[in-house]
Amino acid sequence: MSLLDQAGGVDLKQEWPTMADAAFSGLAGEIVRTIDPYCEGDPVAVLAHVLVGVGNMIGPNVRAQVLADLHPGRLFAALVGRTSIGRKGLSSSVPKALLAEANPEWALRNSSGLSSGEGLIYAVRDEVYEEQPIKEKGGIVTGYQQVRVDPGVSDKRLMLVESEMSNPLQRAGIGGNTLSGVLRQAWDGERLRTLTKNSPLRATGSHISVVAHVTEADLILYLTAVAQANGFGNRWLYFLVRRSKLVASGKPVPEVLLEPLVHDLRRVATQPARLLERTPAAEADWEAIYPSLTAEVPGLTGAMLARNVAQVLRLSVIYAALDCAPAIDVPHLQAAVAVWEYAEASVRAIFGTKLGIPMLDTIVEALTAKSPQSTSDLHDLFGRHKSATEMDRALTLLSTPPINRIRKAGQRTGAGRPGQLWEIIP
Repeated sequence: MSLLDQAGGVDLKQEWPTMADAAFSGLAGEIVRTIDPYCEGDPVAVLAHVLVGVGNMIGPNVRAQVLADLHPGRLFAALVGRTSIGRKGLSSSVPKALLAEANPEWALRNSSGLSSGEGLIYAVRDEVYEEQPIKEKGGIVTGYQQVRVDPGVSDKRLMLVESEMSNPLQRAGIGGNTLSGVLRQAWDGERLRTLTKNSPLRATGSHISVVAHVTEADLILYLTAVAQANGFGNRWLYFLVRRSKLVASGKPVPEVLLEPLVHDLRRVATQPARLLERTPAAEADWEAIYPSLTAEVPGLTGAMLARNVAQVLRLSVIYAALDCAPAIDVPHLQAAVAVWEYAEASVRAIFGTKLGIPMLDTIVEALTAKSPQSTSDLHDLFGRHKSATEMDRALTLLSTPPINRIRKAGQRTGAGRPGQLWEIIP
């Protein structure tokens, strides 16, 4: 059995998610269609790089608002491939070059190498002042003054492309590492800081976006515990991607095809700051889809989808910004929903019916493989190191709403140990 099989990866029999055509509308779609014949990367991956890159390039001042919370086009995207030959990296090459040519200043704000929260804050840090003594001749201190010892970073945009998401995921799970907490602050738009006593680093108004590449096995192995503990996982959009075709020549996209795209992206990069609201027609559509977006989903899948409303809103901001539109209109909302639906389908395929609680998942997997089994049999799964109270609590959680994954199947009689029998609910 492969590591992916052990980790509960995507069922090879399961249909691959399909990105609706609405996601490829407008300038984003033009870019993807222009690049696609020359690239082995999945069009979904190319689209993700375009959307996240544009959202970062336009900065935090093109935004929507919900109550007091501002939502610019700031996204974290994880491109999830079954293997290292999914051509995830190829999908970033041309979008990055296009955006860099459209906005050379933004190109200077591209980086990689997530390792610690302190390092992330340093890349977008505020200026730092220190109180220093004023000395006269003879070294006599006559007063104190504020002296700037670090000019900080004036451009608070930062675009990160991580070729190996497993590395920051592992670091985020290490005790004492501040990366997970600072990334959560960055996605939320909060002032970045750590609780490290002697660290003067702070960052105000940062606009950090991330695209990370990862295999399914690494994502499942390294993310679940962190995601369940602090909500780190649901700040990401997950996209299942794979090599779309074989392109042996590797020829670059002709400049004559790229020039019109660069021209349009320059207009996108220089558009004025504004607060985007939905048009009346888009608002009506939003009210229609809102109940399904906010429906409760149990288990680990539900935890990963918990920020769906904010994700759709941010995606709609980016699509409106790509049109330089004064408001979020129906096509922008439809495109955002199409992207979200693909991301949601990817999450369901990757994490399946896992609950994210090891004891409960172990029981479900055992009953899925063989039903019915007695309480005593299930106790044996843990070497009888779980107390009767813990086992009763686990079985109650699994057999009642909202989880409702197993049910009682009578009593074991005859040969063997007696006891309550349990079976999986199909």
